Amino acid sequence: MGTGIMMGVHVAFILTSSAVLGLWLITGRIEIGIKLLATTAFSAIMDYVFAVVPFFVAMGLISSISGASEILYSAANTLTARIRGGLGIATVLANAVFAAITGVSVASAAVFSKISLPSMLAHGYEKKFALGIVAGSSVLGMLIPPSILFVVYGILADEAIGKLLIAGIIPGLILTGIYSAGITFMVWRRPHLIALPSGQKENPKPSFREMVRAIASCWGIMFVIFITMGGIWFGFFTPTEAGAVGAMGTLILGLIYRQINWPKFWRVLLETGITTSSILILLISAQSFARMLGHSGVVNWFSNYILSLPVPPMVIILLFLIIFLVLGCFIDSTSILLLTMPLMLPVVNKLGYDLIWFGVVAVVTIEVGIITPPFGLVVFAMKAALGDEAEVWDIFRGSFPFEFMMGILIILLLLFPKLSTWLPSLM
Repeated sequence: MGTGIMMGVHVAFILTSSAVLGLWLITGRIEIGIKLLATTAFSAIMDYVFAVVPFFVAMGLISSISGASEILYSAANTLTARIRGGLGIATVLANAVFAAITGVSVASAAVFSKISLPSMLAHGYEKKFALGIVAGSSVLGMLIPPSILFVVYGILADEAIGKLLIAGIIPGLILTGIYSAGITFMVWRRPHLIALPSGQKENPKPSFREMVRAIASCWGIMFVIFITMGGIWFGFFTPTEAGAVGAMGTLILGLIYRQINWPKFWRVLLETGITTSSILILLISAQSFARMLGHSGVVNWFSNYILSLPVPPMVIILLFLIIFLVLGCFIDSTSILLLTMPLMLPVVNKLGYDLIWFGVVAVVTIEVGIITPPFGLVVFAMKAALGDEAEVWDIFRGSFPFEFMMGILIILLLLFPKLSTWLPSLM
């Protein structure tokens, strides 16, 4: 498997072929492995809960073209204009709110590369610093709900997807605060990061009326977020129904802002189908692989071996996080979950840890990988969006301080599990 991944073979093919070959070796009959794949392809995704995937994907894609990102950035820029480093903080704040209607980090990176980067460069921001702000803040897209990663993890862990989505709210807000404080500290410690002439501010000081107008401009976006997340919180909607409501809400916003036409909408439908299909194929392959591991006894052997190690339980959790970090440098976030969770979840469960807490810690740790060389997906999404305007290694170097800040959040989650479990416990 490892060799195939390093050679660039698609993870779904690796998992399905490993499942078929594994059962062939176990039973001596290849037809059993083929039948497993056939039955899994039918049964693994024949569940109402899987409808949440296309709805959340469509919600994110529609919001990307609806004009919501420009409105959010403009409003956040107005509110932070008094602060040195305010444009960077505005990017973080806009990404945090935008994350609540996208759920995909790569989409946030591509959108804000076009919106906030030119503004920061025009106001004297060092290029690597500005690129790092966009890359780092885009990670919020997979942490603040709705998050496709939490949906996938919930399916693998058999945990309530609604609770997992709500569990990401407090960690997401904390990371937003850490990023904002980090940008302020970096600008104070290294003033050359923003090369403005002496006495000049980044933006004119806004009046109170302008600030109120900026907040009011976000009414539609905030309403969609409130309906979607509030519906899940208060039990009015299932996550699937909330996804449908959110997708319709972003579509209506796009029509109100006059940013959506038939060609754009058709492209969204096609991309939704392509993205959903790739996720479901991965889920089918992962379920096949997990069933093969169950028949082989590897899961029980791995659990017993790990649990027999003469180390504290937290050391085992830290070992799992290191594995996430290493894999994050080479493969995408969804594939990491599908590869590791069949073996890790039984161990975490037997250790007595909350699976919702572990899911949040795992997602944050895995997301470090999407801005880490050599294959950080967010970095290459930004490169694709910017073309010759940015170099890949400049984005990687600019992202490093934000990886450190994400490390602070991981430590906080390990020390204070309630940060991720308190809100779900109230549902």
